[in-house]
Amino acid sequence: MFLTLIRRELLANLITFRFLVAMVVTLSLVVANTVVLIADYERRLTSYDTAVTEHHQRFLRRTSTYSQVEGAIRVDRPPNPLSIFNAGLDRRLGNSIAIGHTLVPTLWDTRSHSADNPFLNLFSSVDLVLIFQVILSLLALLFAHDAIAGEREAGTLRLMLTNAVSRSVILLAKYISALACLTLPVVMSLLLALILFSVSGSISLTGDDWFRIGGILLTSIIYLSAFYLIGLLISASTRRTATALMVSMVIWSTLVLIYPSLTVFTVNRFWQTPSQLESSYHEIEQIWESFERERMDFLRNDAIEGEDLNTNILYSGSWEAPHISDPTTLRYSKAEIRRLRIKPEAEPLMPHVKAYFQFSEPRRIRAAERTWQIRQKALNHIYVRKANVAKNLMRFSPAAMYDFATEAWAGTDFHGIENFITTVQRYRQTIIDYFYDKKAFSSRKWFSVDQGEVDWSDLPRFSYRRRDIWKGMQHASGDIACLLLINVVLFMTTFLIFVRQEV
Repeated sequence: MFLTLIRRELLANLITFRFLVAMVVTLSLVVANTVVLIADYERRLTSYDTAVTEHHQRFLRRTSTYSQVEGAIRVDRPPNPLSIFNAGLDRRLGNSIAIGHTLVPTLWDTRSHSADNPFLNLFSSVDLVLIFQVILSLLALLFAHDAIAGEREAGTLRLMLTNAVSRSVILLAKYISALACLTLPVVMSLLLALILFSVSGSISLTGDDWFRIGGILLTSIIYLSAFYLIGLLISASTRRTATALMVSMVIWSTLVLIYPSLTVFTVNRFWQTPSQLESSYHEIEQIWESFERERMDFLRNDAIEGEDLNTNILYSGSWEAPHISDPTTLRYSKAEIRRLRIKPEAEPLMPHVKAYFQFSEPRRIRAAERTWQIRQKALNHIYVRKANVAKNLMRFSPAAMYDFATEAWAGTDFHGIENFITTVQRYRQTIIDYFYDKKAFSSRKWFSVDQGEVDWSDLPRFSYRRRDIWKGMQHASGDIACLLLINVVLFMTTFLIFVRQEV
């Protein structure tokens, strides 16, 4: 009897006009958006490759001394192919950062290297998960609103109960058959998207990516199950299908459209932190004022008369030389940098210049690291904490939890971007260690090319890999567990209401 009921409910759902319309609309949207999203990904990938080449060539063209490295090394984050499923923050945050020993990079220091096309952006914002989130959740409620109320009105529910069929079997059969129908467009959509991936040839998926896609599929099914059970609960609690449909539409529009947007607007409107920013600016100013005092004390105590080494060390050439105490403030072409040669009469002063940089640059690095701690604290307090508060409030909506979980699977959430920033910070430390190994701060090549230009062939290269799949699973697990809990609570509540109702 149980299998018979499942087959009956399955056929009843499949032959409905609403299922046909939902399938056509979902598949059409998925195919159309996947084509646009793949084109957008290819454009971003081309922009990334171009930026990497340009930044490397610019670095070789503009750096002949060690000091010229400051800000000249720029690293780039490649686009995430799974952003086609859930764009998340992959396109909204910067993907290029400059490296230097005087600044520890944070999220504040990123910038975008792609010239975005507004027309493509309009469509690429509609990723595949958003289609599932909006269209299929509506389909789930349309499947459920008359599952019990409709059969009660038609009298078929009373007829089934007279055949000694338990209410728990009826409820379970309706749930299983509806979930199978809801899973069908999800699976077909993903298969079509993957076929388009393979046809494009520009997207190569790793083993981890396939696992992530499986996680997105599983999360999508759990999410649709939750919305079907919301509709089933409404259907069991009402006597008329019209009432159930009206209540379902109100709940759907609230949970999917209104509440998440209203939460973000409210948090942005009332979360004001100008005092924290002013306090951070003041602390940073104190750090660099302290560094400046140390630097000036060294110059005053140096054997060279005066407080400015630039008055004694003159570069050859008719153009204005960079200030010897901070030669990173200006950028020159390769031809101009080759003229960074010290005049012969200044040669006896070279030990003093080397001692100055050997003294100042390690202290500049420490000041930058102290500054980073303040900037990171301000970033966490002003922006990250605000974002976390908004996300936690949004989690009262299953739609928001679904979005956060699929972002984590795709690696386009904040933790995925943060992983890039952490990798960049480690690379900066590698560059600093490279300077120490080369004794760059005490080398004449720090500020001059008299002894030849710096050979960058052994400079460590930047390498970035996306966050490990298990980290993504860990960040997604909380929202998935909440969705599962919602499913259990909704099913048990619906069952308790259904078994106590008069038919």
